[in-house]
Amino acid sequence: MNARTSRTAVAAALVLGIAAGPVPPALAAAGTPAPAGHSALRETTGQAPDAEALRAAVAGLPKDDATAALVRVSGTGGDWRGSAGVHDLVSGRPAAPDGRFRAGSVTKVFTAAVVLQLAGEGRLGLDRPVRQYLPDLIPAAYEDVTVRQLLNHTSGIPSTGSGGDLDDWYAHRFDLHDPVRTVREATSREPDFVPGTQQHYDNIGYTVAGLLIERVTGDTYASQVSLRVLEPLRLKDSCFPGTDPTIRGPHNHGYQLFGTAGELRDVTVWGATDAWAAGDLISTTADLERFTRALFSGQVVRGPLLQEMFTLPDASVRAYGTGKPAAYSAGLSVMRLGGREVWGKTGGRWGYNTVVAATRDLSRTLVYSVNSTDAKGEGMNPTAMNIVVAAFGAPSAG
Repeated sequence: MNARTSRTAVAAALVLGIAAGPVPPALAAAGTPAPAGHSALRETTGQAPDAEALRAAVAGLPKDDATAALVRVSGTGGDWRGSAGVHDLVSGRPAAPDGRFRAGSVTKVFTAAVVLQLAGEGRLGLDRPVRQYLPDLIPAAYEDVTVRQLLNHTSGIPSTGSGGDLDDWYAHRFDLHDPVRTVREATSREPDFVPGTQQHYDNIGYTVAGLLIERVTGDTYASQVSLRVLEPLRLKDSCFPGTDPTIRGPHNHGYQLFGTAGELRDVTVWGATDAWAAGDLISTTADLERFTRALFSGQVVRGPLLQEMFTLPDASVRAYGTGKPAAYSAGLSVMRLGGREVWGKTGGRWGYNTVVAATRDLSRTLVYSVNSTDAKGEGMNPTAMNIVVAAFGAPSAG
């Protein structure tokens, strides 16, 4: 299979949720191009699986689909660290290799881990109704929804959202969202399906999970994730922004294309309260790599409960609206790449796409942040697609 065929196959088959939209007009026409030579690749490498392919995957940034990329590949075949692109399009300074970024739905892995820890402590049960813990919030119409169904997206609780187009989202980027109000709005509607019968990936289950953590512990969701995960693993560059729309500390700017003319706007400063426990984490590639290795090796969720993160719903459960096989477990998703089963999670916030992915035995891990210019669009970002293929290979059947 040649490189072009491999990339096309990934775009068609990847179910980890990478989204970045069609290739936009030329970057130079939409924004200020970086000075020549300032997007040079910075790398450190051992005996990486395919260092040449990884270099090629991030070459030429900034370009139409992305302005920067930070990549870490590790495992038994060696390590590769690379960064390319620019810190921002105005100065053209090289991208900060250790920059922080919005990790988006990778947050769900952290939230799921804390819920599973609480289950391990006997403070909640995965097969118990969520309404047992949140009787004032979950109405009788959803009395059969279990904690496990929140985590694997089979609850049937409908999605919520402000609607509108990109300009509307931009105009309301600093609005503050209350998770309790979000859940009340969602559960005031009819269920999408009978709980446990279909799978619909969205944020609402993890919004409820965040509130469940708070009710069971009497503490905030952010504090519990920090105490249980960030601090023990010394993830010193990871944090939850709360109502602060900025990224504190070193970071590379994110950009979003607007309109048919391809206007690029700096969208680095953007509130994340709409995502909350489903997508508000700020992190770095180093922190996420450490977290992934600790999680997969049983240092975060211990014992049999860890298997929840590597177990899909029953084969009879199909994706809502498409009928495809269910692909999400508690916090993670799965597909086959290069003949191997790869588990991971993607995240997308305006200006930023993120991935954590690994084989179950940690023989290969990948973490990246790609500053996509359409991070919430349809389809797969070309730079991200090339990174995945370089790290793991093309999708395979079975």
